[in-house]
Amino acid sequence: MPGRSTPTMRKAPNRIPSAPRPGRAPSAATVIRQELRAEIAALALLPGQPINEKEIAARYGVSRTPVHEAVLRLADEGLVEIFPQAGTYVARIPYRDLPEVIVIRRALEEASARLAAENAAAADLAALDRSMAALGEAARTQDRAAFHQHDEDFHAAVAAAAGYPGLWRLTQQVKIQVDRFRRLTLPQPGRFARVLDEHAAVLDAIRGRDASRAGAAMSAHLDGLLADLGGIAGLNPDYFDMSGSAPRPGPAEAS
Repeated sequence: MPGRSTPTMRKAPNRIPSAPRPGRAPSAATVIRQELRAEIAALALLPGQPINEKEIAARYGVSRTPVHEAVLRLADEGLVEIFPQAGTYVARIPYRDLPEVIVIRRALEEASARLAAENAAAADLAALDRSMAALGEAARTQDRAAFHQHDEDFHAAVAAAAGYPGLWRLTQQVKIQVDRFRRLTLPQPGRFARVLDEHAAVLDAIRGRDASRAGAAMSAHLDGLLADLGGIAGLNPDYFDMSGSAPRPGPAEAS
């Protein structure tokens, strides 16, 4: 990635995402954007890695136009940086933005947990139990990719149990940079067990119809991400953009 010259950026519109419309085939640009976005979120495309539009076009069997459109939309989200005459790269994780995004996510999901405790039906509780079982199996086999996905499924199931699935869609819209960071936390010793215990506390409170305890348990769960920020950035310095932030703590300060 080139030096600290300013990349071309575009302002994305602010809107609450709606549920996908059935029966409409997505455009090539949409498919490419969704798949590249997933690869960036999963760190299959690493921060600082070049994006070659010609190679992507060949991979999908399309012209450069839908690929370029997809890349521009990823730039809107801060996932790609475009440097004129220098190239296009996967953006580094913006360290200074993560605390605010985590706070926003915590507010949304604390509300989901409280509402789930008030509104969850028997079918919702069964879905949460299935998510917990799948999460436990992924932990047993040390399958990080499956663990991350079942973690996502649990949080989505909480929002569904609340009766407000749009809360999870909105959370997904704002948390993409946090997802990249979360992937880096998975190798931490004891991480799987900690997440399982914290999810179990949320589910126990929802099952007990204790809205206050459910909200507090979810809040405590997501506060752990804030506590991990400095240590994870110190262990993975090449993956973070530290511009405009306080000096990065060293690895010894990981929680």
